[in-house]
Amino acid sequence: MKNIQSSGKRKSAIAHATLKKGTGKIRINKVLIDNYEKPLMYKNKIMEPILLAENLVKNYDISIRCNGGGISGQSDAIRLAIARAFVEVDKNLKKVYLDYDRQLIIADIRRNEKSHPNRSKPRAKRQKSYR
Repeated sequence: MKNIQSSGKRKSAIAHATLKKGTGKIRINKVLIDNYEKPLMYKNKIMEPILLAENLVKNYDISIRCNGGGISGQSDAIRLAIARAFVEVDKNLKKVYLDYDRQLIIADIRRNEKSHPNRSKPRAKRQKSYR
């Protein structure tokens, strides 16, 4: 079996996942997921696609490179990349992931609105004074 590569994006964070035959080790930026130093909420978010595909995880090693963005965007990008890689291995997982959370397969494409000239914020208007 050849290596499977997939990617996920969220805001300005980009994650690349590589799946290969192995014993179930999961590395994020060359650090084992057990030693991953992110808040527990984000770590649990990353674990969702792994827990939904428990029978497959034991047979594959997952290596993830992630950069850009903050911890929230990175964790969403990582889970998207992992889920897409497992769907390439087993097509039946797509329905399981979509039923659980649509964001596991389909990327969230929302971006910041750009600021306009002479305005303090993207949607703010200049105040008028009539006195």
